[in-house]
Amino acid sequence: MSKMNSVYGKTKDNYRTKIILKSAILFIWFTILTIICLFPIYILLVNATRDHTSIANGISFIPSTHIFDNYKMVTSADYRLNYRALYGYRNSLIITCCSCFLTVFFSALTAYGIHVYDFKLKEISYAVVLLVMMVPMQVTSAGFLSFMSKIHLTNTYWPLILPSIAAPGVVYFMRSYMKSSFPLDIVEAARIDGCGEFRTFVSIAIPMMKPAIAVQAIFAFIASWNNFYTPNMILINVKVSKKTLPMMISAIQSSDRFNDYGAIYLAIAMAIIPIIIAYVFLSRFIIAGVALGGVKE
Repeated sequence: MSKMNSVYGKTKDNYRTKIILKSAILFIWFTILTIICLFPIYILLVNATRDHTSIANGISFIPSTHIFDNYKMVTSADYRLNYRALYGYRNSLIITCCSCFLTVFFSALTAYGIHVYDFKLKEISYAVVLLVMMVPMQVTSAGFLSFMSKIHLTNTYWPLILPSIAAPGVVYFMRSYMKSSFPLDIVEAARIDGCGEFRTFVSIAIPMMKPAIAVQAIFAFIASWNNFYTPNMILINVKVSKKTLPMMISAIQSSDRFNDYGAIYLAIAMAIIPIIIAYVFLSRFIIAGVALGGVKE
């Protein structure tokens, strides 16, 4: 009996050692990945505090004290001709928040309809959605611009917001999530209780899809906030007060008049603040969804 206990104890110790070793390796690996991902952002923030001369001389890991000088430079009269941070934040937030909401809500609604309802063209409809996902925006940009020009929507924000309703990539992700985490028995139970179809989606499906919605909301927010191609194509003849923040940053980066690296780095650093806030706000839903999915009754 003692031999059996000894063998069992050794096996348990070996298993515990393997778990600790595996956890240590994973911790080191993910720490390295985190450093690699955050390193460019750290250098960006450091350069935002340095002056033009020190940035031109080479890289530095230590922040400097020129952030207020850079801020004065980026808000000077010369820069205000092409860069107005408050206007850029306002315009980009209007476009990004509306686009993010439309993308997430209607993609979840489309995925819900494909997953819950049975109809003859169900798989064909889903295949069409996947085919549309393979067509890049650059291929259809000329026709899109021509169509927007014919209906007189150029130099407005509508072409930057309304197309967000159709997001095939998000539909694909939402349906994949629902196939693994959304049982149809809940919908049947709601119907028996007299709950309407749309109310079932809003009251039951959306709360259950919070982790997927949070992930796609982050991606949609980042994609819309960083989008330069479409706004630059649609907002042709608008004042600086109507431009998005990426358009303003591109203007000061490409112009020969603005060659102060410190001010440019500060403008770029200021542009990523809403992305960080959005991630911090939505990441808790992702963590909560993962934790909830890991608990089995």
